[in-house]
Amino acid sequence: MDWDHLVDVATRAREKAYAPYSRFQVGAALLTADGTVSPGCNVENRSFGLCICAERGAVQAAVAAGHREFLAIAVVTDTSPPSTPCGMCRETLTEFARDLPVLVANLRGERQEHRLRELHPAPFEWPEELGGKTQDG
Repeated sequence: MDWDHLVDVATRAREKAYAPYSRFQVGAALLTADGTVSPGCNVENRSFGLCICAERGAVQAAVAAGHREFLAIAVVTDTSPPSTPCGMCRETLTEFARDLPVLVANLRGERQEHRLRELHPAPFEWPEELGGKTQDG
């Protein structure tokens, strides 16, 4: 896994974040199965419920480009320790990759590696009888 490349892409995406309210800029870089790296940054809105997190932005960009299989994600913030994805992002990522490697980093070079399964052990699941996906499917 080339975490350095993903952190670099996420750091550059973070610089483009639109965060006039929180001043909390976040960048993400999502690695797809074919080696494509999809960047994302947070985009705030004065109606906070409409904000888009960097991780979900990266997922949306990847899906719009035709990708459905993800191998890893790097997330860059300027907090110490580095911030992990929020609950909404964790839920979104589990839709595609239940055990995704997640690297969180900050601008000081601190890094922590996690597995999505550890960060989000009990994702929402539709009942199978309603045509839903199971945790492992």
